[in-house]
Amino acid sequence: MTGRLRFLRTFSGAFGAGVVVCVLLVAVLGRYVAPHDPSAPIGVPLSDASSNALLGTDFLGRDVLSRLLYGGRSVILVALAATLLAYAAGLAIGLIAGYSRSLVDPLLMRSVDVLLAFPPLLLLLILITGAGTGVGVLIAGVAIIQAPAVSRIVRTATQVEAVRAYVEAAIARGERPLAVVSREVLPNILAPVLVDSGLRFTFSILIIASVNFLGLGLQPPSPDWALMISENREFISVNVLAVLAPAAMIALLTIGINLAGDGIARSLGRSYVPRTARSVTE
Repeated sequence: MTGRLRFLRTFSGAFGAGVVVCVLLVAVLGRYVAPHDPSAPIGVPLSDASSNALLGTDFLGRDVLSRLLYGGRSVILVALAATLLAYAAGLAIGLIAGYSRSLVDPLLMRSVDVLLAFPPLLLLLILITGAGTGVGVLIAGVAIIQAPAVSRIVRTATQVEAVRAYVEAAIARGERPLAVVSREVLPNILAPVLVDSGLRFTFSILIIASVNFLGLGLQPPSPDWALMISENREFISVNVLAVLAPAAMIALLTIGINLAGDGIARSLGRSYVPRTARSVTE
C-alpha cells in the first residue's frame, strides 16, 4: 500500500473513508436513481412509507427518498468550495506572515484576530444580512470565517520550518523568498494542513447546514438535507423519516470525515518526514 493510503491501515481511517465514500456516492449519483421529481408532489402529505415512496412523503407530499438523493450535492459542493477558498486565503496569509519576520507578520495577524473575535455563525449571518442570500455569498462568508484559523495554523507551521537547516541552505544559495516558500517551506507543512483540512471541511458542512436550516442559505424548493430538516421538523411526529433521514446523512458525513482525518493524523504521525535532503545536499 502506498504511503498516501497508509491511513487506510487504521480502523478509524478505513471505516471513516468508507462512510465518506458511501455518502458521496449518494450525493453524486443519487439524482440518477431517484424514483421521482424531488419538487413534485406524489401523494398525500406526510404519508408513511409505501411501495411508491419508500421513506414516505414530506409536508407537501413530495417523495422524501428522492429529495434525500438530490439533497446532498448542494451541501457538499458548497462546503468544498468554501473550504478550498478558505485555504487559498489562509495559506497565503499564513505563509507571508510566518516567513516575513517583519512588521508584516503582526499587521496580518492582528487583522486575523479581529475576525476571530466574532462568533462564526453571527459573523456569517451579518454578512448574509448585508449582502443577501445566495450560494456565492454563502461560500464567501464561510471562507471568511475559516480563513483566520487556517492562517494561524499555517503561520505557526511556517515559523517552525523557516529556521530549519534546509531553508537556511536555500537562502544561502541565493534563492528568492518566493522560491524558498513554494519549494522548501510549503511541501513540509502539508502534513498539519492536511490533517486540519478534514476538521475545516466538517465545520463548513455544519455551518452551511445551520444557515440553510435557518432559511438564510439555499431557499425552497431546493432539495437540501438541512432544508428538509427545517421544513419537516414541526411534523416529526407524523413522519419521522422526513427529518431523521437527512439528519442521519449529515451526521454520517461529518463522522466519516472526522474518523478519516483521525486515521490520516495517526499515519502521518508515524510516517511523515520533512523533505530536507534536497536543500541541504545541493
